[in-house]
Amino acid sequence: MTGTLEDRLTELEVRLAFVDDTMNVLNDTVAAHEQQLLEMRLAMDRLRSELVAMRGSLTQDARDEPPPPHY
Repeated sequence: MTGTLEDRLTELEVRLAFVDDTMNVLNDTVAAHEQQLLEMRLAMDRLRSELVAMRGSLTQDARDEPPPPHY
């Protein structure tokens, strides 16, 4: 093995610092994705509710509507 024990320890500390930084960045990314996912789920629920409401208004029988003016 090359280098002194102190050099090797310094190298390990530097690598650990990079690993810690990478973990923090990944943690922030996961947290941001979780927030976006929550927002998307809420939007999907709102859209689903609107769709159900629209379906209710569209299920009226076409025979109940007056004929178009060209008849």
